This record gives sequence, structure tokens and C-alpha cells, in this order.
Amino acid sequence: MQLVDTHVHINFDVFQSELEAIRDRWRQAGVVGLVHSCVEPSEAATIRALADQFPELSYAVGLHPLDAEKWTSETTNKILSLARSDTRVVAIGETGLDFFKAENQQQQKAVFEAQLAIAKQLNLPVIIHCRDASAPMKTLLQEFWERNGSVKGVMHCWGGTPEETEWFLDLGFYISFSGIVTFKNAQSIQASAVMVPSDRLLIETDCPFLAPVPKRGKRNEPAYVRYVAECVASLRDVPLETLATQTTQNAIALFGLTLPTESVSSTECYTTNL
Repeated sequence: MQLVDTHVHINFDVFQSELEAIRDRWRQAGVVGLVHSCVEPSEAATIRALADQFPELSYAVGLHPLDAEKWTSETTNKILSLARSDTRVVAIGETGLDFFKAENQQQQKAVFEAQLAIAKQLNLPVIIHCRDASAPMKTLLQEFWERNGSVKGVMHCWGGTPEETEWFLDLGFYISFSGIVTFKNAQSIQASAVMVPSDRLLIETDCPFLAPVPKRGKRNEPAYVRYVAECVASLRDVPLETLATQTTQNAIALFGLTLPTESVSSTECYTTNL
């Protein structure tokens, strides 16, 4: 069985003292591919070095909405250059809108649109962060689509209602679920996980954040994507192997990943070592 964690941040300091052990655990858990997201372009050199170290890692380049004030006249060219310089860059992002505590909504929208344009130019998917902004996100995307044509991508760490989920499915997006879907009070997100068509479903950890049950409250890591897979499979009433196969195929389709032909490890090894 193979799993792909479609959103990680293993460049963060909390991982640096034991990266090799973390890598061993994700391989033992059956994780054969990871997509490393990018908070700001200055991270790219570090993320590229991680991709050199771990061949199963692909990555994105972009600017997070909470860092929108860092956008300058040079940022577009910087992202374009980084994306063109390495075939392991498989997406633009993470980008999007975060209106949870934002006072710079117009700035976030402008920066997000600029990155949509980059993704369109390069024919790469976007990794979209959307917090407390589903309605304005839908409007912005619809208007961008009308002016420029559609862009493929994923609503990452999705926390929306089934109605909101349908909005983004209608726009052609994949929907990715994180450890939040395992939380007891996440009924709306769980309902969304059930309704997403099997060919649009992805899973992720968003590590080091949002560790799934039974690791909730601990530092998250890529191996724990298996708990997300188990939960979503249970919600959808399908075997874990079926869910793993479909989400892995979807990750390959969206990001153009090249993965090993055989699983890196067995379930027995996973249950022994985590």
C-alpha cells in the first residue's frame, strides 16, 4: 500500500534534529511521496536541499496569505525563476486567503491573483489555503476563471461545509483533508470528506501542525497521514487500501508525481514502529 502526503513543512526547526528518523517512520508507514509546501520564496533553497536528501519529496514555491505584505515587484519573477529551475517544483503555493484575523484583505486578494497568474502561465496547480474566506475565495476564482481561464489545484487542509465543498468541486479543484477530519467535533468536515468524488480526494498532514487522533496535541509528521487515510476510509466505508490507491493516483494526476512501483514497507512494520 502506498500513501502520498500532499502537504508538509518538514523544513521547520522542530524537525531538524531527527529528520532521518522521521524519514524512516514515513517510509515504514507506506508514504512514498510528499509534496512540500512553501510559505515564502526565501524557503526554496532549504526545501530544494530536502528534495536532494529525500528523493520522494517534490515541492511548491509561493507566498502564504499571512505573509502577503512581503510581496514586492520582484516576487513574481522570483517565483517564476524558482519554479522553472527545478523539475521537482510541482505546484505554486501555498497561496490563498486567510481572513481569520486579517486587516489586509485586498492585499491578500491581489497577491493571490498574482500567483494564480503564475500558475496559469506555467501550467502548474495551485495549493490553496482558505480560512474564513470561502465566499470571497469562490468569487475571486470565478472572476479569474472568466477573465483568464481555469487553473487546476487543491483546497488544502480543507475545513469547509459540504455546500462550500461543492463550490470548489464545481470549479474543478481537488479537496485535501488533514488531521482535522479525525477530530470529534469535525462533523461538517467529515460530511465533506464523504461527499467528495473519489477522483478529487487527497490527504495530507500539514505537519508539524494539526496532528490527527490518536496523536492529537503532539508534533505532526508525515507518517501520521496514515491516520488521516484510515479515518477518511472509515467515513466513506471503503477499505483503507482502496482509499490509499485512489488518493495516491489523484496526487499523481494533479502534481505529475513519479512514485515507486512497490510499497516501501508493510503495515506490520508501521504498527510496530509508530
